[in-house]
Amino acid sequence: MDLFLQRCLLAAAILACGTLPAAQGQPKTLRLTEDEQNLLALINAERSKQDLPALKANLQLFEVARAHAANMAKQRALDHKLDGKTPYDRIKDAGYKYALAAENLARGDVSLTEIVQAWMKSKMHRENILDTEFKEIGIGLAKDGMGETYYTQVFAAPQK
Repeated sequence: MDLFLQRCLLAAAILACGTLPAAQGQPKTLRLTEDEQNLLALINAERSKQDLPALKANLQLFEVARAHAANMAKQRALDHKLDGKTPYDRIKDAGYKYALAAENLARGDVSLTEIVQAWMKSKMHRENILDTEFKEIGIGLAKDGMGETYYTQVFAAPQK
């Protein structure tokens, strides 16, 4: 692994360790899986290539992304709208107040690097990853019963 990617992984791990207040006033810690850390590092590496600031891991957005990836895997459906809910509905339901939001999805049994490369080759997905207005991100990965992985990225700019 090259030094640049190692630094990105370290930065992603540091960003992932923040805490946010839980509903009962107890701090709730965001803990990223190794795949989530690696995917965040790869996304932020793409942003770094364009001299853009790194996206920060957000607990609520991670919960939204993880739940949607799990739901897609359960239903074996790659779709932004499931159970009558859009990404915007899911983000609002989580209590996140956004000024701007977007979602990237993928499905496949390839490496995280290949998933990011595919997103970067797609105009709309690339625009979401490199959007200068987005400040925070949530990531989710889930496998279906056949072993296929579903990926969700939720990008947002919080309301001011």
